[in-house]
Amino acid sequence: MFQNRAEALALALPAAVFATLVFLLPVAILLSEGFRAGGGWTLSAYADFFSQTLNRTVFLRSFRLGLEVTAVSAVVGYAAAFAIVNLPASGKGRIIGLVTLPLMISPVARTYAWIVILGRTGIVNQAITGLGLSAEPLRLLFTETAVFIGLLQLFLPLMILSLISALENMPRDAIPAARVLGANWFQVFWKVVLPLTREGLVIGGTLVFTGSLTAYITPAVLGGSKVLMLETLMYQQVSVANNFISASVIAFILIVMSFAANILLKRIATARNRR
Repeated sequence: MFQNRAEALALALPAAVFATLVFLLPVAILLSEGFRAGGGWTLSAYADFFSQTLNRTVFLRSFRLGLEVTAVSAVVGYAAAFAIVNLPASGKGRIIGLVTLPLMISPVARTYAWIVILGRTGIVNQAITGLGLSAEPLRLLFTETAVFIGLLQLFLPLMILSLISALENMPRDAIPAARVLGANWFQVFWKVVLPLTREGLVIGGTLVFTGSLTAYITPAVLGGSKVLMLETLMYQQVSVANNFISASVIAFILIVMSFAANILLKRIATARNRR
């Protein structure tokens, strides 16, 4: 398509310069704040951050909720993707449209809808009190459970779509051949389906985990100040405490965790494929 590499690089140069000035440079400046505390290059800001009990609790909570949302999304996503892939073409298109529909709605609207569902006078509490399971409405909002449900509903479609794409690219005769050879359904999934769809799982897992770590609206609305996450803590450090060094530390932690999740998922998938 191009006469030589120099011509291709020259055409890509304006986009690369724009991305560097608008995105990479500001991020690099922000992240460098955490390493320049006290006037020199040091890791003291990170030591101070993890020395505080609140920060350690928020870090572990964010990491745990990210893992839980990703794990549940993978389980539900595989079941939903299998069901959708095996539908007739006309039905498959409609169901995929329903799966993608929440992605077209603002996360703010979807999150505030959970207040109506999980509030003291919401649908869930009305059902619980109506069935006699509890005399008083339960406190469902501003809990880790509410944040988990909101994040799961927010990012589950990404996992389902990734797995649908992976399953559609899998050879059609792989599962019947494994069944003919005597494999049960667990063996079929573990030894045939999972290795052949690992790329979809890696992509979906990365999107769900990093999205759960970096989402702000859902934890802020459903968790409030009682269930702080790293992103809500970073917002407080900037807007309330005016502590840009601590915010830089949190931003760096979020970036490292996102890259680490992607690398770890790829290595697990590669190791599983080699075995």
